[in-house]
Amino acid sequence: MRIGELAERSGTTTRTLRYYESRGLLPARRGGNGYRTYDDADLRALRQIRTLQDFGFELEETRPFVECLRAGHPEGDSCPASLAVYRRKLGELDALIGELTAVRQKVGAQLERAEEAMDALAGEDPSPRCELGG
Repeated sequence: MRIGELAERSGTTTRTLRYYESRGLLPARRGGNGYRTYDDADLRALRQIRTLQDFGFELEETRPFVECLRAGHPEGDSCPASLAVYRRKLGELDALIGELTAVRQKVGAQLERAEEAMDALAGEDPSPRCELGG
């Protein structure tokens, strides 16, 4: 298939496909007429790349998965290098979750303090007064 058909079938653009080619993730095969040519294996690799990117993987992190497919494995994540990328990504996600949990706890504590202060003022006139002459 030609580049336009591959782009259409994979839901991406020809520009993206040329970028993937420049990064070595898609082959740079040319037909006798000079047009880029692709096959179903290229479509599978492209779908693997797009799926991983949807999960938040950087483009370079998809390389082991593509190489695994190109080596003839039925799935891009059935090779040790792919599993290592999964493990590394899970470690990154766990670290981010830890950071977000800490921030959430701080914001929750601040909200609790603010609500307690507001409750303490409940008996007073809650409308603000302008001290600058108003």
